[in-house]
Amino acid sequence: MHGRIIKGIAGFYYVYADDGNTYECKAKGIFRKDRLKPMVGDEVTADILDENEHTGNITGILPRRNILIRPAAANVDQALIVFALTHPEPNYTMLDKLLLQFSIQNVRAVIVFNKEDLVKDSDKEKVSGIYGKSGADLLFTCATKNQGIDELRSVLRGRLSCVAGPSGVGKSSLINCLQNEVKAETGDISRKAERGKHTTRHSEIIPISDDTFIMDTPGFSSFDVLIDDPETLKDHYEEFISYTGCRFQPCSHTHEPDCMVKEAVERGQISRERYDNYMLIYSELKNLRRY
Repeated sequence: MHGRIIKGIAGFYYVYADDGNTYECKAKGIFRKDRLKPMVGDEVTADILDENEHTGNITGILPRRNILIRPAAANVDQALIVFALTHPEPNYTMLDKLLLQFSIQNVRAVIVFNKEDLVKDSDKEKVSGIYGKSGADLLFTCATKNQGIDELRSVLRGRLSCVAGPSGVGKSSLINCLQNEVKAETGDISRKAERGKHTTRHSEIIPISDDTFIMDTPGFSSFDVLIDDPETLKDHYEEFISYTGCRFQPCSHTHEPDCMVKEAVERGQISRERYDNYMLIYSELKNLRRY
């Protein structure tokens, strides 16, 4: 049979097959020999061991279109980066690092700002100003009041979308709004730590409709960009692309004089928050290369 891995727990992989059934499978030992570990999102071939019990063995992993590290996933069509507008306050550095990861993998990104009912319009305008030129689509939602869900459903249609973001921002609650049969486990926010508790513990692909799938993933509190050369970082900032007339070529847009990007920041044409995070991430990557 042919199918897609929708969940992996303790060495078992659950394959959603073309026949509409889900099979509990083990991976053959040849994958360990080749140091190849099946991932959620992998398209696979498998032998059926028991039709009634829906068990089988994964025999092959088809070539991957892309691989993500966090969340760990393969073959995704787009990423939903979910952050709350408040409670917890958005960590823009983490958000920018997530945008970078998906840009490096050529995965389309959609930023979903949840809990819009808890903020003023001026707060929404602020984040729109920061990320409006980032190249990612922006959506504002409120999972508890079902606001923005129709727009989100339209963005998801016909794709496999992975959900990424920190704990406690409402990822699982948004997924619950999108489908009726499978309910992702949700947890309340710890008032002291403002982080989700008892939320998603493993990555799992949830069918929304026949051609639409969404991957719920565990939240996290830190994130690092995996990029080999810090000098290529600027290539993943959509706002920088049109500013090509810097005095020095190539220009890192950090310390060089007569830099068009820095001048655009001063004029307010490029978000100061985005640029400051670029400088921070660039410095982190430079420091890593020294060790």
